[in-house]
Amino acid sequence: MKPRGPLMIEHRLIEKMLKIVGRELAIITRDRVVDPVFIDTIVDFIRTYADRTHHGKEEDILFRELEKKDLDSKDRQGMRELIDEHVSARKTVRELVEATAGYAGGDAAAIDVIIARLSFLIDFYPVHIRKEDRVFFPDTEKYFSDDELEEMLDEFWEFDRKMIHEKYSGLYDSLSKRYG
Repeated sequence: MKPRGPLMIEHRLIEKMLKIVGRELAIITRDRVVDPVFIDTIVDFIRTYADRTHHGKEEDILFRELEKKDLDSKDRQGMRELIDEHVSARKTVRELVEATAGYAGGDAAAIDVIIARLSFLIDFYPVHIRKEDRVFFPDTEKYFSDDELEEMLDEFWEFDRKMIHEKYSGLYDSLSKRYG
């Protein structure tokens, strides 16, 4: 397996979650009612899985290694665009969190922001994923030897192993502050 393999597998789970978000978004739009627990769950998935785990491997490993290579202008521009898109997704999630807090606090107008941010994410991720799967990942493998690809794949596995410990250590820290 090449490093793009785990990244593409992660894309499939993100796509499945977006289908659930789409179904819930239709209900939110129709009924004008938001389940803040659902939003919190989706935010946790996006922040932990899509961003920290998935985008983390891309940015902290793949892009770091590509920065060491003599990329042609198309591939360098593609990498910059992907990074900008990651930043945009993070901003959208922050705005979703803020709007959900407002909604939970009684701001009925926040529902429109929630709908807009969920819609953005549903539209954003499929395009972003296609760009990575079909263009960027295959096009940039040419910069690496087979040994370098194998080393990167090993680093991906190690990255994943650390993520689960980091997530639940953070959960413990959060709970211990609240419940002592």
